[in-house]
Amino acid sequence: MIDATRREFLQMVGGAAAAASTGRALAAGKDARPTRWRMRLSTSSIQYSKLPIEQACERIANLGFEAIDIWSAHAGCPHLDDVAKRLGPEGLKKLLAKHKLKLFAFSVYRGGYAQYAELLGKAGGGVAIQGSARPAKPAELASRMKAFFAGLKPLAELAEKHNSYLAVENHGGALLNTLDSFKAFVDANPYPRVGLALAPYHLQRAKASVPEAIRIAGKQLLFFYAWQSAKGTGQLPGIGPADCAPWLAALAEVNYRGYVNPFMHHEPAPDEMSAALAKSREYLLSCYEKSVKGRQAGKQA
Repeated sequence: MIDATRREFLQMVGGAAAAASTGRALAAGKDARPTRWRMRLSTSSIQYSKLPIEQACERIANLGFEAIDIWSAHAGCPHLDDVAKRLGPEGLKKLLAKHKLKLFAFSVYRGGYAQYAELLGKAGGGVAIQGSARPAKPAELASRMKAFFAGLKPLAELAEKHNSYLAVENHGGALLNTLDSFKAFVDANPYPRVGLALAPYHLQRAKASVPEAIRIAGKQLLFFYAWQSAKGTGQLPGIGPADCAPWLAALAEVNYRGYVNPFMHHEPAPDEMSAALAKSREYLLSCYEKSVKGRQAGKQA
């Protein structure tokens, strides 16, 4: 990738006003870069997959989250397809405005980005999240990553057309799953609107360092799952055993511009889910106050 393109990428995702929409935040110019990192919190609609999207938004907003990640039909989640068929982009914008939520992302593991690209763009833009490809042997990693990006070109063009971003998630048994694969991704990525979605759950299972992965991803980190390898609600920060303070410190170090998204799979009933998310949110805020905000204040004193 030529130097001018790399500089363009850094400018696009490097600086933003915190109150702007996700699309504008990721595309803002370099002069908007803040002096302090502020943690912003979102969560995923699939945590309430048994509820209609309206009730999921209401619960997420009432818990104090700023933004939402809306899921397509993974594990039967109805939300994104329901939005596409019933609400449309204007209906979605009205729903989010009612609850004072920002649109952070569409998770499109089922259905694929192309199916929802126009909807995401018309709803204001954001990040679309998908997986990578089958795994590669270490000797083949560079060539396989180059081929992966070649195949991604049509989706990268859609992201440009619809003022959005495409984030590729790491996963066990996939092309993107090790620190070396993160390095190969960052080095090979030719697209200003393509980056990484980082899932600590899968890194922990691969015995890889989450803070190191964050640092490798750097400005190409577009989505961060606050999600650990544990059972049940223990997957959430503050409930499971992981110390998430180093994660937040690393996010501050790279000036991550997206939202921190507490997450789990196989969600419990809605009331139990809400209680667990509330506890997780408070834990993350506590970690931020102690490990990031206080440290930043000390550096500026």
